[in-house]
Amino acid sequence: MSSTRPFAGWWVVAGAFLCMMTGYAVAYSFAAFFGALETEFGARRGETALVFSIAAFLYFQLGFPAGLIADRTGPRPLVVGGLLLVAAGLLIASQATDLWQIYLGYGLGVGIGVGLSYVPSIAAVQRWFVRRRGTASGIAVAGIGVGTLIGAPLAHALIAALGWRQTYLVLAALTVVGAVVSGLLVRSAPEHYGLAPDGDAPSPGGASTIPAGLTLGGAMRTAPFWTIYIGALLMSFGLFVPFVHLAPYAKDLELGEGFGVLLIVLLGVGSTVGRFLFASITNWLGRRLSFALMYIGAGLMLVMWSISTSGPALVVFALVFGAFYGGFVAIAPSLAADYFGGRALGSIIGALYSGVAFGALLGAPVAGYAYDFFGSYAGAILAGAALCLVSFAITVAMPEPARWLAARKSSP
Repeated sequence: MSSTRPFAGWWVVAGAFLCMMTGYAVAYSFAAFFGALETEFGARRGETALVFSIAAFLYFQLGFPAGLIADRTGPRPLVVGGLLLVAAGLLIASQATDLWQIYLGYGLGVGIGVGLSYVPSIAAVQRWFVRRRGTASGIAVAGIGVGTLIGAPLAHALIAALGWRQTYLVLAALTVVGAVVSGLLVRSAPEHYGLAPDGDAPSPGGASTIPAGLTLGGAMRTAPFWTIYIGALLMSFGLFVPFVHLAPYAKDLELGEGFGVLLIVLLGVGSTVGRFLFASITNWLGRRLSFALMYIGAGLMLVMWSISTSGPALVVFALVFGAFYGGFVAIAPSLAADYFGGRALGSIIGALYSGVAFGALLGAPVAGYAYDFFGSYAGAILAGAALCLVSFAITVAMPEPARWLAARKSSP
């Protein structure tokens, strides 16, 4: 391979970045539509929040079968097909005359589409890198942060100019473009092209087409798998509440709808910075401990939100909570690769994320119904914070990947 030629793995990173930016720009634009959908269909907050939660449940739950398929077919068909489904869902939502049709178009279309494309794209990145896995993964998943950063304000501006229905159509067209370009860039593991991870020279005997590591079944028989699964599941109950309810929370404080959308943008800013910042500290703190700190940081920020009543306090919350969320998303796939290797990484990451689906499904609607019933989000937010602290405790108790792998090799 020519020394002047860029390593092909970085094109895979670019494709994964674009895939996630496209899908999550649509997913996290929901906050901009919240008020319009409430008004259009006369819905309560719990009912409106359920639109986003159906999508979030599906895109985490479907990561598992998507990972299984991608391990066999490669990531490209899932990336292209998934994003085209997102576009189709937006087309359906744009024609809705009742809230259940938003559930169908946005909830199912966006949920299934992102679910099919996300895990295959991020798993592909893990296979192309070992030494630089943390950096490559951080860059790739920064697409989620950038999507969060641009999705809500773009939708907010388009809704003001065109209305929410036409905005769905514009987002659908942009999603089709993202599907085509990211599909061209994402590709299967380097072994299939006679290459080695990180741009290293292939072994003299020829590169193996089967990366080292555990099968899905083997990973599911280990304690680290279930520790990561349960920790992510518990955190997810509070993790997505701000993406749905932070804007209406700000509106309740009479800070204005525009300020609420700004807070979603700041979540995206913090998320983007956090993916690079916290991915970099794993080099000296270790991925396991860095991952644990994402839990406690997010939990403390939720406590702060529960008592925040001013604009500056909410700005700080959005930035810092977003950073911890971004770090969580950036570190998780690489931590899974550290423990389980690359052999069945797509299906393993998908299985781990399936737990997040249940928290994503329940957290935002429960917070919405709590507000409808009690007139306050505080109890739901503090419950989410407590679950984050439990996730921190069990992750700290988990052994480091290197020590755990050494113990497995030495055991009879």
